[in-house]
Amino acid sequence: MTRARQDRVLSLLVRERDWMTASSLADVVGVTPRSIRSYVTALNARSSGAVESGPLGYRAGSDAAATLRTPAVDAGTPRDRLHTIVRALLAGRDGIDVYETADALFVSAATVESDLARVRGLLGGTELSLERSASRARLVGTETAQRRLLSRLVHDEMDEGAFDLLALRRTLGEKSVAPRAFGAFKAELVARLTDLGYYVNEFGISDVLMHIAISADRVSAGRGLDETATPPTAAQSAIAAAIDQLAQQHLDVRLGAGDTQHLATIVLTRIVAPGAVDATRAPLDPEVEQVVGDVVAEAASEFLVDIVAPEFVQRLALHVQNLRLRAREQAWSRNPLTRSLKSTYPMIFDVAVYIASRLQERLGIPLLDDEIAYIAMHVGGQLERRRRADHLLTATIVCPGYYELHELLRSSVDRSLGQAIEVVGVETRVDPDWASIDTDLVLTTIDAPIAGERFVRIQPFLTHADVERVQAVAGRVRRARRLARLRAELERYVDAGSFVRGLDPAAGEEAAIRQLGGTLVDRGIIDQDYLERTIERERLSSTAFTDALAVPHAIGMTAIRTAIAIGIADPPMPWGDGRVQVVALAAFSESDREAFQTVFEQFVEVFSERDSVQRIVRRGTDFSSFLDELVAVIDG
Repeated sequence: MTRARQDRVLSLLVRERDWMTASSLADVVGVTPRSIRSYVTALNARSSGAVESGPLGYRAGSDAAATLRTPAVDAGTPRDRLHTIVRALLAGRDGIDVYETADALFVSAATVESDLARVRGLLGGTELSLERSASRARLVGTETAQRRLLSRLVHDEMDEGAFDLLALRRTLGEKSVAPRAFGAFKAELVARLTDLGYYVNEFGISDVLMHIAISADRVSAGRGLDETATPPTAAQSAIAAAIDQLAQQHLDVRLGAGDTQHLATIVLTRIVAPGAVDATRAPLDPEVEQVVGDVVAEAASEFLVDIVAPEFVQRLALHVQNLRLRAREQAWSRNPLTRSLKSTYPMIFDVAVYIASRLQERLGIPLLDDEIAYIAMHVGGQLERRRRADHLLTATIVCPGYYELHELLRSSVDRSLGQAIEVVGVETRVDPDWASIDTDLVLTTIDAPIAGERFVRIQPFLTHADVERVQAVAGRVRRARRLARLRAELERYVDAGSFVRGLDPAAGEEAAIRQLGGTLVDRGIIDQDYLERTIERERLSSTAFTDALAVPHAIGMTAIRTAIAIGIADPPMPWGDGRVQVVALAAFSESDREAFQTVFEQFVEVFSERDSVQRIVRRGTDFSSFLDELVAVIDG
């Protein structure tokens, strides 16, 4: 546990890329500041450049990323022993002897018995069981189930799902995969798949490589898969032949027909992109396409988002079809962007949760957060394609006329900043009516007599520094506008009757939801059904969108009116895979759909800034002071 917490601290520092105090880290990890200091000492013992210390706290050092991927010096840690024991159990059909294993690991038999109890805990959902006969223990189950267990161990070793060859070798054994050979294998596999007409998703190919490494390791140990009775398709045969040839060439192993067909199926369910192959290779199931089309239309109506388009439905339907195949094999894809998608684009992620829940109802596909994140990537990509011009800031260029100078400047602005601003006017006089210019930005080559951030001084011939300065100001203007809307909405929707300070960290998520929801039920804003659906939504995917904030809410906007119940947990309480200090239970009504996006996304934005969270939580001792501090943070 201590090693895991050390890695958790280091992962937080790597992701933050800035200084964090011991208190802030302690709040997130759920320990004391003193423990954080001891973890930092241990991390720097593993690598002197892991963590930097200073007056502002701690930040990731130059060797932080490498430290995360390096095993601890103590090879006898519980996690290392656990993986060693699992490898031994998987290696032979006769299993292991407890006493012989204890001697080999230089620990007591009681320690091995304790480790075997932890192995049993890993077997849930794997269709494997641990059988005992006197001092011997062995795993009983199919080869596919045993590989599924290996896959779980590899993923547990990896940081937030990112592919890590060292973690793979720690799980399978240091002799399992040669880094140079595996790198060449990957490069040639990607080239072969591209030649076959496929677009290779790097997140997907990483997962495929893990399965190929596991297959090579198991086949080398004489544990290959049996050939299936179903004849392979033409696409499967082509990919299987490529994998078999490359495995012989680079991994020095001959995979059987069962393994190559299995791996080809995994490849086809992870890397096919619409338009990259013809329809005869990957035909869409009409049922899946119909269901996805219906669900997308429902989501578009529910959230007022512009995602209904034939090409989007086709792309998403193909993804769901592959997901359906993966679900049958329980071969889930990991997504290293899950955490960042959830915290940066909470609205898009919630649309994805809605789509996932409807797909689960209609197609019976159980969905994990990583799979929901892939759906969110599809939704986000479609929204980006459909982003409307009214999201742009308007701008006026002030450039006193001299031949075609103003025309050249406008052309440069359009070319360099056209995705951020829209030029709607050009003033060529040296004394324009400054007060009458009402655009969001004024880009001027002369000094403006009126002060204000929206006035940006630029050169007649646009420079890189000008572009960066305009982009920075545009970003601040957009954020100020968003936060101003949030302030107005919060003052309308949050009140003292639904403010609770002192949520019990030990009570759990559902208790907190019921406590906060009860304040809204008592006031007639929501009913008990809305509260139960909020709990159901939480079970689908955690609403802890940042390291400090959870926003539980129901799918469906059926509240009498929109309202937000606020709860403060100090110290932080466990929520999902992390810990939070603020819980904002949001109830939205049908008439306030547009407010949903404003409040939802911007509220998350405010609480994504660590210093702001600490200020609001520490100073917000009652409703009045909480709202004062929240508004002060919004106002900057």
